[in-house]
Amino acid sequence: MSFFKSVTLNTPRLILRPPRHEDVQALFAIWSDPDAMRYFSFPAMTGLDQATERVTRLLKTSTEGEALVCVVELRATGAVLGHCDLFNVNEQCRRAEIGFSLQRNHWGSGYMTEAASALIEHAFDTLSLRRIEADIDPRNAASARLLERLGFAREGLLRERWIVGDEVSDSALYGLLERDRRANAMRSA
Repeated sequence: MSFFKSVTLNTPRLILRPPRHEDVQALFAIWSDPDAMRYFSFPAMTGLDQATERVTRLLKTSTEGEALVCVVELRATGAVLGHCDLFNVNEQCRRAEIGFSLQRNHWGSGYMTEAASALIEHAFDTLSLRRIEADIDPRNAASARLLERLGFAREGLLRERWIVGDEVSDSALYGLLERDRRANAMRSA
């Protein structure tokens, strides 16, 4: 299935662009950081070969249109800060999931709010999605705050959904409807 097309999105401080093989080192910096990976669906990586394999898979799903993988790059320097993706699309229902990660030294800077906002705008305005979903560990307060700031509503809890390493964790489910985003934008204007 080929739903997504690779794009480059620009924001005031960031460029969201398709991944490249040379992004491995920067993404490994995130994926190998135990604090950054604390609430992720896979444990922190221990070797660069794991990151190379994951980037290769992301390139494949991106090229084949199964996911919209966007590397988040700082416009001023070209440094890779993280990624923000749309995946698990259901074309008939016009919905997809969003996921993101950011290097720890950039937490709290507003970069992911900026990146995710651009991706959400693209999803609703260009791809005509009707709904975007997120699945996070409910203990991940920072991601919950980000999703709520973006207009997502917490819609449910799936108990003991994931096993990452030796730890069992729940999933908090969030959703954002295009009509809610539009209504919120009208109220803000």
